[in-house]
Amino acid sequence: MLPLTSSIDLLARPTLSGAGSLVTCHLPLGTWTLPGLPGYVLKDPLWFLALAALPLLLWIRGRRRVPVLLVPFAAAWHRPSLASFSRWPVALAFLGLVLLVTALARPQHVEDKREVRSQGYDIMLAIDLSGSMLAEDYEKGGERLNRLQAIKPVIQAFINDRPSDRIGIVVFSGRAYTLAPLTFDHDWLAKQTERLKIGLIEDGTAIGDGLGVALTRLEQAKRESGGKRSGAFIVLLTDGVNNRGSLTPEQATELARSRGVPIYTIGAGKDGIVPYPVFDDKGNKIGYRRMMADLDEGALEQISDATGGHFFRAADTDTIESAFKAIDRAQKIEFQSKSYLLTTELFYWLAAPGLGALLLAALFARPFWQKEAAAA
Repeated sequence: MLPLTSSIDLLARPTLSGAGSLVTCHLPLGTWTLPGLPGYVLKDPLWFLALAALPLLLWIRGRRRVPVLLVPFAAAWHRPSLASFSRWPVALAFLGLVLLVTALARPQHVEDKREVRSQGYDIMLAIDLSGSMLAEDYEKGGERLNRLQAIKPVIQAFINDRPSDRIGIVVFSGRAYTLAPLTFDHDWLAKQTERLKIGLIEDGTAIGDGLGVALTRLEQAKRESGGKRSGAFIVLLTDGVNNRGSLTPEQATELARSRGVPIYTIGAGKDGIVPYPVFDDKGNKIGYRRMMADLDEGALEQISDATGGHFFRAADTDTIESAFKAIDRAQKIEFQSKSYLLTTELFYWLAAPGLGALLLAALFARPFWQKEAAAA
């Protein structure tokens, strides 16, 4: 047998007891671990005191006198094969008792299980694809970037940092469309983000419609509490002023406020005059012209303030990253984890062979052929 050492490192921890019932209990001080077998314990090791009686039983049996029947001519009647006692029954009986006592000590396999419970957010990203997003007023590594090129990697990083959230994307320009519904498939979502480009939609800036479509997608997710949409928010990124669409930003803001959906607004681009690329008929860049930025910061601040969000001014790549990081911190899910002990009883694996060994010992101690020989 393996040596046993006392252990109290499993005290006061919840456990799964039996085949499937979930209970909370504490492993007592008498629980022992098996050295060299991590995860295996003996729940009732005091049963091993019974093993001390086995050598005593063997000693008593060895000193027992064999009864002798005195008959005439006993030597002629003596048959050594019948008078000698086989050692197999003793060995099997001893093995069976050891296995039964070990089974009564309740060997168990205890496996630590950690259960994580969390419910992520539903997030809709409303991204402006109007022609003004081509303005190259961002720079990274000494290279000019247009506004869309600057935000793409930041959006992808934001998505990757929130694996437990369902995220969808709405794009808008003169009209608003759903590029990706709410999904946990962030790899697929990253591919859809790569497809973003200016010119997919007729030009214009329909901020109200973009927010309206995003709210519609959140309503379809069916997560409401007390008439409010729980666990959801919208991130609106635009560089202009609303000039198209059937829904005004004020109307969309009121809808979001009534549903309890915060809207975080990000104003892209620099103030003042910015460089805008000029293309030929084949789509090749042939130069730049100067244009005036027309971001409506007041409207974006009003949207965020009314819904419980926040407005960010993203004049360069660093401030874009800072804005998304701030949103990530403000709306980060808190995970709740519980640790359980999954206990598997090993009683039957020892009790069954133990009973089998005792049965074989009984059969070998007095086999049927001995009875027939004795009768003859």
